[in-house]
Amino acid sequence: MTTDKILREALADHITASGDLRSPEWRQAVLGIPRHEFLRGGFFRRTDEGGRTGWEPVGPENPAWLSACYSDDSLVTQVAGTVMPTDIEGRIYRQPTSSSTLPGLVVRMLEELDVGDGMSVLEVGTGTGYSTALLCHRLGDELVASVEVDAEVSGRARVALGRAGHFPDLVVGDGLRGHPEGAPYDRLIATCGVLHIPAEWIAQVRPGGQILATVGGWLYSSELARLTVRQNGTATGRPLGGAVSFMLARPQVPHRWGSCPT
Repeated sequence: MTTDKILREALADHITASGDLRSPEWRQAVLGIPRHEFLRGGFFRRTDEGGRTGWEPVGPENPAWLSACYSDDSLVTQVAGTVMPTDIEGRIYRQPTSSSTLPGLVVRMLEELDVGDGMSVLEVGTGTGYSTALLCHRLGDELVASVEVDAEVSGRARVALGRAGHFPDLVVGDGLRGHPEGAPYDRLIATCGVLHIPAEWIAQVRPGGQILATVGGWLYSSELARLTVRQNGTATGRPLGGAVSFMLARPQVPHRWGSCPT
């Protein structure tokens, strides 16, 4: 057994023990999808020195890279909206803008999504493509669509998904508007935080279908919520409990003090 497969087994065992991984279908997905293929461009490791938080790149040439790819941790993959690990040497002092979410949370959300064979899913926030690949493994590429606002991030995810043997419908655009061309969907899952559930999401999920998203505010209080779409075009649901935090969808990120939207 190769090193990465051993690490996948250990990761699956870990998130099973934590209670996040509960079903054999999603366990097979975790075992079948190589997370490191979605982090070939490296990630940023946090540093805290001199009272400042910085980020330094860690790439495949680093001996710690592969084991970190299979840790149950979120790994920052973009800083300041454009900067990737391969873009710099040394350290950068800016805010993270994209990451590979910790696998335990990814799998917990997929379990909560309650998908079944033959269901179609719209994912909002492709990111590295790892969660997209898990969905493809479980449902089949033809039933998965994923929207990403950042064209470069989406492009890298497409390449990584191809390396893993998956070719879902990848869309570059504002995920808050969904992807009406593929609607209606049985499920919608958002891997970014939102301040409210967009009406477009509700309209694009069939009655009886479900929406799973992290809803919060600008002060970083947030909660994972699951809503069921009704026949009358509304959706109702409840928080699921447990601390869940995602970067806000970029169109909903608050403007800096003294600036105005254009």
